[in-house]
Amino acid sequence: MARYGIENKRPALDETALRDLALAYVGRFATSGARLVRYLERKLRERGWAGETEPDPQALAARFAELGYIDDASYARMKGGSMQRRGLGVARIKGALAQDGIKEPDREEALDEARGAIWDAAEILARRKRIGPYATEKAAPALREKHMGVFLRAGHDMGTARVWVNANPGEFPERSE
Repeated sequence: MARYGIENKRPALDETALRDLALAYVGRFATSGARLVRYLERKLRERGWAGETEPDPQALAARFAELGYIDDASYARMKGGSMQRRGLGVARIKGALAQDGIKEPDREEALDEARGAIWDAAEILARRKRIGPYATEKAAPALREKHMGVFLRAGHDMGTARVWVNANPGEFPERSE
């Protein structure tokens, strides 16, 4: 396969090379089982297969989970916490975990933690974007609409967004958890 005018001279994958790629990937990145499978499938499409039997990225990911190299529940907690600390809300976190292939039981603890920190995440977002109490002056109605969009796209509910967007500069809303 030619990429940018250069011929790909890497050999096709076999069982050992596929396992080595998977080990290198989980050694370098925190990942979920589904993300590992997508990575291996992409590598198989790019380089081809030279093994004797059909490749099984699902089985390899399952074996890595058995060995403790990947843990979807831990990954969900880590990623959910990271997103919450950036000011993102529950809906956005839930969507990202679903996108990463985390099944409902494994993502529930991460979502519970995010639900418990809704107010803190909203405050972080307001501070980062200089909205409401962190603004230098009261926003005009058109700007408040844009700020509402910022909160909603970040995964916050309408009520939380409204409280923070309508707050006057320097006046922090009362915690409503």
